[in-house]
Amino acid sequence: MEFDHENYMRQALELARQAMEEGEVPVGCVVVWEDGRVVGQGRNHRERGRDALAHAELEAIRQANQTLGGWRLHKAALYVTLEPCPMCAGGIINARIPQVWYGAADPKAGCCGSVLDLFAQPFNHRPQVRGGLLEEECTALLRAFFRSLRQRRQARTP
Repeated sequence: MEFDHENYMRQALELARQAMEEGEVPVGCVVVWEDGRVVGQGRNHRERGRDALAHAELEAIRQANQTLGGWRLHKAALYVTLEPCPMCAGGIINARIPQVWYGAADPKAGCCGSVLDLFAQPFNHRPQVRGGLLEEECTALLRAFFRSLRQRRQARTP
């Protein structure tokens, strides 16, 4: 699959910005089919939905499944602004997504090499993963969000 990788990551960044505006951790994700169509998109909704499973990747995978009418995403690429966590990496494996592109590494929960590499384990499917796509922009957005969060918390402290 030859895509304009930066274009798709910019779409994921826009979704991350929307999540940030809603008070969510700014993570955005798009799933792109082999013909270049965006078939799924998602952004974090854990706070609004009070749902631990409402991660950007899972929303994008779910939407892609609905768009395509099946659970196998074997001709797709996934673009996400933050390295997938264990839950999302598991969803990617189960959906059979062959390519994963992420922006910022996640040293606390990343499962594409930061904490561990779930995709290197002997599962029945092993996606190719590439990190660091528009890394500076993805990292800057996350830092701005957490800086703002800390400032708001400090302002509330008497």
